[in-house]
Amino acid sequence: MSDSPDNEAPVIGKKKTSLLFRVITWLVTLGCFYLVFQRTDAAAAREQLSLVQYLSRFFGEANWLAWLAVMVPYSVFFFVVDAHVTWRVIRWFNTPDIKLKNVLPIRASAYILSLVNEQVGKGAMSLYLYRRYKVPGWEAISTMILLGMMEIYQLLLFSSVGVFIGYEVVQQASSALPLDIILPTVYIVALIYLPLHIAYFRGYLLPGSSLRDKPLLRSLREARPIHYLLILLFKAPTIILAIVVYTVALGLFQVQVSAAQMLAFLPVIFLAAALPLPFHAGALLLWTVLFPEYPEVGVFSLVMHTFFVVFNALIGVLFLPKANKELFAGDPDPGTIDHRYTGGDDEQPTEQGD
Repeated sequence: MSDSPDNEAPVIGKKKTSLLFRVITWLVTLGCFYLVFQRTDAAAAREQLSLVQYLSRFFGEANWLAWLAVMVPYSVFFFVVDAHVTWRVIRWFNTPDIKLKNVLPIRASAYILSLVNEQVGKGAMSLYLYRRYKVPGWEAISTMILLGMMEIYQLLLFSSVGVFIGYEVVQQASSALPLDIILPTVYIVALIYLPLHIAYFRGYLLPGSSLRDKPLLRSLREARPIHYLLILLFKAPTIILAIVVYTVALGLFQVQVSAAQMLAFLPVIFLAAALPLPFHAGALLLWTVLFPEYPEVGVFSLVMHTFFVVFNALIGVLFLPKANKELFAGDPDPGTIDHRYTGGDDEQPTEQGD
């Protein structure tokens, strides 16, 4: 029977696990906010100001018009590059017939859903690929996994360059955490893992393993080194511009930082932002750890993140009618759904136009 105790037990167990995870994430989030509050309040007390007065002065001295002039183009640029990379990868591993103009509205509307949950936003693309191109859901998700993995490696790559160039800056910021040891260790582990990852999913390492054959890992199985390299190259402009934008934006808030600091630290902060914590609390705390002389940058990061996600959601609203048409206009022509990428070794990433 479907409502028997044996069938209910796994469901109850999953609910308890989900509830425990949410409780833990909120406790960690509250801890992060408390630490940021402590650091900022202490800085205000040193200047004989209340916390409200201290933050009011910080925001009152900012050049908001210039800040908007920087943030708006950056957000639009990020959306265009993000949609372009998503389109390329979908063409390689799911359906070579898809056009960039079809991906743009779906990727934009996903930003609206990402206000609630990032994973729900990615699910919108999987739903679109299934409805319009009959791409199985697990295979579409595998492409999103590949994109997520390369986002992490992009941040690690740029951060490693920044740490190499400005290692003294990292040592100076290592008072609260031994970043000069932690970061190089993470880079070395990531560098060792990537070739092993590629060798495994290409079948050269542990050839008898069946894990790589799962539909959820299809894109990882079919990706070749050239794919990984191209994804990094396609996504690189976003992090390069982010380093410039954050350096300029901090200056507009009267916080003087060097480009070397941003190159070393911003990718690490973005990695912390990827942690499953509400309000990107991990990044919020890391800002104050990396820039202890400016504890108010924790609040600055919250303002930056809030504007970014809200503005991208507004872009999504503009594309929403087109996205709804793409999702719910009915089935595509039968001739367009059988041309999915087969992952043969002789196939190269194509560069046909949209």
